Amino acid sequence: MAYIADTTMVRRASKKDAADNYAPSDAAAPQGSALIPITEIPLDQWQALAGRAAEPNGYYLPEWELAVNASAQGRNRTSALGAWREDRLIGLMPVISLWHALKIPLPALVSAHPYGTLCAPPLDRGMAVDAAAQLMQQARNAGAHALVLRDMSLEGAAMQAFAEVSRQHGLRPRVLHSGLRACLDATRDADQLLHDALGTKKLKELRRLRHRLAEHGAVQFDVARTPQDVASALETFLALEASGWKGARGTALAQNDGDARFIRRATPALAASGQCEIVTLRAGATPVAAGIVLRHQDRAFFFKIGVDARFAKISPGVQLTLELTRHLCADPAIASADSTASPDHPMINPIWRGRFAIGDVLIPLRSGDPVVSMIHGAIVARNTAREQARRAIRFIRERSPRSA
Repeated sequence: MAYIADTTMVRRASKKDAADNYAPSDAAAPQGSALIPITEIPLDQWQALAGRAAEPNGYYLPEWELAVNASAQGRNRTSALGAWREDRLIGLMPVISLWHALKIPLPALVSAHPYGTLCAPPLDRGMAVDAAAQLMQQARNAGAHALVLRDMSLEGAAMQAFAEVSRQHGLRPRVLHSGLRACLDATRDADQLLHDALGTKKLKELRRLRHRLAEHGAVQFDVARTPQDVASALETFLALEASGWKGARGTALAQNDGDARFIRRATPALAASGQCEIVTLRAGATPVAAGIVLRHQDRAFFFKIGVDARFAKISPGVQLTLELTRHLCADPAIASADSTASPDHPMINPIWRGRFAIGDVLIPLRSGDPVVSMIHGAIVARNTAREQARRAIRFIRERSPRSA
């Protein structure tokens, strides 16, 4: 699907409107009756919509997103755009202002990051285009000149619905950036899939490492499914994650009280409906790796992994992923799995060889609006500056003398 630059105009907001709704002091989404707090969406309607969603997304399940909004660090200022057919919710988009998302004081709404790397909003599969059209209209009503859809599957059903509405109105969305993300075809035989991905020599080496792991005790792969078991397994995961490089960087979930509250609330709540499980690999009584997996419809989402760094030479994260691959491929309810990893992830990419395009997309809301060009230019400039800063930091680190 190709996207071409265009500009749009919703309504000409006065300078006072812009100052009131998009000033840097505004920490919430832009004001307007079209926007409501995410907590005011009827839970039963949201859950029903999730069951009918045209595109699975475990990160916009209500139990997950509400826990994120309640506690997660920097993610608790979410509003929502809603689409309705009579008394039935047919579309929902959690959003924040462009200022809150990117510190750009211009009138746009942005997909709220749900502590995951997929923001495809739930749209009723039977009315996806109608739902997308209503969400775009609600964004206009809120005073936005554009929607910025972050982390969208570019060929997914949700993006196709927005593209169709845009086509009908002569609007041309633009991809801000994109990449290819690893995914798993879980309908295949796991052993054949792993052989095709890794080859005989690599699999032999991984079996040798597994034998070394077994020297520390019998290797066991456990799957926690019930709320009680998930809550217990989560503590193992949190300890493993905090013991590794994420802990050293200060980015482990357990190191922030809000993040810890969010994950402790979300995982057992989703487990109650069979939508979350935690997988753990043990050597004897010692957990060496654990991962959180969300499930929505026929898709799984590999959220995070934690490993015991003491076993790094035995590749515990890879060993866990091999077992998870076999587990998902053996489950007839799962057709695919999203790695939710970065496009160049060194661990998952060689194992899960499927790929799909993921990216951020700028959706104009009315043609001919010069403000959209300003929004686009500001986002591109910000992304360029951040990328240059990352490259500079990487350059400095690579050339710094190693400490003894």
